[in-house]
Amino acid sequence: MTAFFSGSGLLAPVGQVNYAETMTTSGEDKGAAPQKSFVLLGHPVRHSISAPMMTAAFRVAGFRHTYNALDIARIEQLRRGVQMIRDGFYEGANITLPYKTEAVGLVDRLDDSVTAVGALNVIAVEAGRKRAGYNTDVSALQAEIAALTPARGRAVVIGAGGAALAAVAACKRLGFALVGVTTRSWSHTEAIHESKSAERVRALGGMAAVWPTGDQAVALTKLSMEMRLQWSELARSADLVIQATSAGMLGGAPGEPIAALVPFSAMRKDAAVLDVIYRPERTPFLVAAEAAGLRTASGLGMLVRQAEATYRIWLGQEPPEGVMRRAGLAVLGGDAAPPQPT
Repeated sequence: MTAFFSGSGLLAPVGQVNYAETMTTSGEDKGAAPQKSFVLLGHPVRHSISAPMMTAAFRVAGFRHTYNALDIARIEQLRRGVQMIRDGFYEGANITLPYKTEAVGLVDRLDDSVTAVGALNVIAVEAGRKRAGYNTDVSALQAEIAALTPARGRAVVIGAGGAALAAVAACKRLGFALVGVTTRSWSHTEAIHESKSAERVRALGGMAAVWPTGDQAVALTKLSMEMRLQWSELARSADLVIQATSAGMLGGAPGEPIAALVPFSAMRKDAAVLDVIYRPERTPFLVAAEAAGLRTASGLGMLVRQAEATYRIWLGQEPPEGVMRRAGLAVLGGDAAPPQPT
């Protein structure tokens, strides 16, 4: 279920997915156990398939817990949503774009997985209604990358938000020798020098590079031009390219401009490409990479892995095997299905 936050509270739900209602419970029925409510906080969230995935896992495990998505367009609404955890409305939350870094300062304790990256995507309740922040994106991406490519040479990451920082951390954990990062706001070297996100990238062991295209009216230093050319060379020689922005997402900005930044046809044929977007499964970025004969992966695997890790944090047990992936695929399959006659 998805709802919108307003100044007066929650508005009426704007949609829900019924896949989980078709799932049957297994093992002991835990319906008598206290029902817990969990929430996804972000903007936008219409594209999210987390609710049917989590709900399906709850039902198969015998729980009657609920999971809703709240579309929160302003930072003060994020603060209110996180406060609702402290107040007992929710037993935990997932945080999605664009708030993964902003949420770090809103919890009572940070797990080591957060302090290493500077972004969180999970909030859990501890004793005394204290809120603890976790990052399950890094471990999820690390596993996805390891499954996608054995190479550990060069990686390039597009974006500088929470998902991009997780990508840098995952690549460095896997032993990539060089991880280059660029984002639209880094239009020249001065912008990189003044950017907090660039500081985080460097702290993680990544290298910040000037955005490869820009407003020609902006005066560029010689160093900025050299760094712009450097990005192109990095991309051509990369073993792995990770698209970690919201471009190409269902209902989001077009993905074609981002796809045009990477010279896919000039890359080695054993290079791999990962897009953190999962809806649609085949984004313009992945379509362009596939046309060049490169191996690709959508963000669905990352989503499933981080959701399963979230389940473990919240409930202290393993999620039902394969249920979340099947639920996610069912929703995405519905996107591709032809419209039914009415």
